[in-house]
Amino acid sequence: MKKYKIYAAGSFVETAKQLEIRRPFDGSIFASVGIADSSLLEECIIAASNASEVMRKMPSFERSSILSMITDGMQDRRMVLAEVLCQETAKPLKFAIGEVDRAIQTVKIASEEARRIQGEYLSLDWTPAGAGKEGWVKYFPVGVVGAISPFNFPLNLSVHKLAPALAAGNAILLKPASQTPVTVLELAAIIDATPLPKGAVSILPMSRLTGSALATDPRINLLTFTGSPDVGWNLKSQAGKKKVVLELGGNAGVLVSRTAEREVAVRKCVVGAFSYSGQVCIHVQRILVEKSVFNTFCLRFIELTRELRAGDPMDANTDISAMIDEPNAVRVEEWINEAVEAGARVLYGGKRTGSYVEPTVITGTQTDMKVCGLEVFGPVVTIDPIDSISEGIIRINDSKYGLQAGVFTNDLREMNEAFNDLHVGGVVINDVPTFRVDHMPYGGIKDSGLGREGVKYAILEMMESKLLVRNF
Repeated sequence: MKKYKIYAAGSFVETAKQLEIRRPFDGSIFASVGIADSSLLEECIIAASNASEVMRKMPSFERSSILSMITDGMQDRRMVLAEVLCQETAKPLKFAIGEVDRAIQTVKIASEEARRIQGEYLSLDWTPAGAGKEGWVKYFPVGVVGAISPFNFPLNLSVHKLAPALAAGNAILLKPASQTPVTVLELAAIIDATPLPKGAVSILPMSRLTGSALATDPRINLLTFTGSPDVGWNLKSQAGKKKVVLELGGNAGVLVSRTAEREVAVRKCVVGAFSYSGQVCIHVQRILVEKSVFNTFCLRFIELTRELRAGDPMDANTDISAMIDEPNAVRVEEWINEAVEAGARVLYGGKRTGSYVEPTVITGTQTDMKVCGLEVFGPVVTIDPIDSISEGIIRINDSKYGLQAGVFTNDLREMNEAFNDLHVGGVVINDVPTFRVDHMPYGGIKDSGLGREGVKYAILEMMESKLLVRNF
C-alpha cells in the first residue's frame, strides 16, 4: 500500500487524517491519501490568490511551455498512470490506457491554445457617436479557479480543469473525487517538476463540507464542477456572484433509422452502453429503433453483449468489471427490478454480484421509469421501438436532461431534423452520444449543465473580456 501526501500550494504535505482507497474489484486497500482540512484549504486559497497575480503576468509562451512539460511527463509515466487509474476505478486496463492518452492530448491542446487566446477588433463608427473611435476586446484570466472533478474519469476530467485554467493564466485549486484521488496525485508529481509558481496548483482531497468553500469563498472567482446534477445545482445556489461552469449528468438517447447501417449502429451502441459499466455521463442509456428494424437490431445487440468479457480490470482482455462501489451497484439493481415490476422486460442480464452488475438490456419501458427518466450511471440500456425518427426526437426530448444524443441515419432530412429539433448540447450523427474528442465544445442544457468545456471553450469560460475604446 502506497501512502500519498496531498499537493498543497506547490508542496507535498502529510496530513493527520488519511483516507483509505480500495480497489472496487475486490475491496482490497491499495493506497491511502491525506485529507485537507479547512485550515490547509485556507493556506492554499491565500497562496492561489498570490500566484494568480504571477500567472496573470506570465507570457503565453511560458504557460505553453509549462503545459508541454506536463504533457511530456505524462507520456513518460503513461503506463504508471494507467495502472493506478485501473486499480482505483475498476476501469478495464485498455480503457484506462485510453483515458491517459486522452488526458495527454487534452494537456497538449491546452499548450497550443495558450498561445492563441482570442481578442477582437471592433469598428465603432456604425453611428455618428462612434466616429473617430475604435474598440479592442481583450481577455484576462478570472484569477482563482475552484474545481471539483468526478470519480469516473479521474485523470482526464481533472486535466480538463487544470490545463485550461493554467493556459488562461489562472491559479487553480482542485478537489478530486474521494473515491479516486490517487491518479491525479500521481499527476501532481509531474506538475511539481515544472517551474509553475508555488500556489498556482493545489490538489486537495477533502470532505464535501470542506470542499464547499470552493463555491462559497468570494476569493475564488470561478467554480467548475463535473458530477451529479443534484450536487452541481446545489453548489451553484451557494456560489453567490462568482462564475459557475457545470458539467452534469444525462440519460443519453440514440435514434436508429431504418436507413442506418445497422451493424455499425449495433456495435457502436454496445460499446457506448457498457464501457466502464455505463459509468459515463454520456453513456448510451436509451435506444429508440424504427419498428421495421427493431427485432433484428435487438437480436444482434444481445449477441454482441453476450461476447463481453467480465473480470479483473487489470486483465488486458476484460471488457466490463465492477462498478465503483456496492451501494451504486445495489441502486442499479433496484432500478432494474422496479422497471420489471412496472411492466418492462429484461432481454439480457439484470443480475448483481457484489459490486458487479451484468450488462443489462431492457425493453417495454416508459419515460417515468428510473431507468429511462433518471441517469442510471450503470451498465443498463433500454431499447424500444418507434414509428419514426420524428417520434424518437419527441421521446428523447421528454427528459429533464439534455447533454448529447446519437442518431444513426443515412437520410439527410432526418439528420437535419435531429440537429434542429433535439434539445441537447450536441448531436452526433452515425455514432453514439458517448463520442467526445477533447477539443470540441462539450456541455448540456436543462439539468445537464451550464457553460461549455472542451479546451478552448473552457479557457474562454475561465477568462473575462475587457473593452478598450480608443479615440484617434
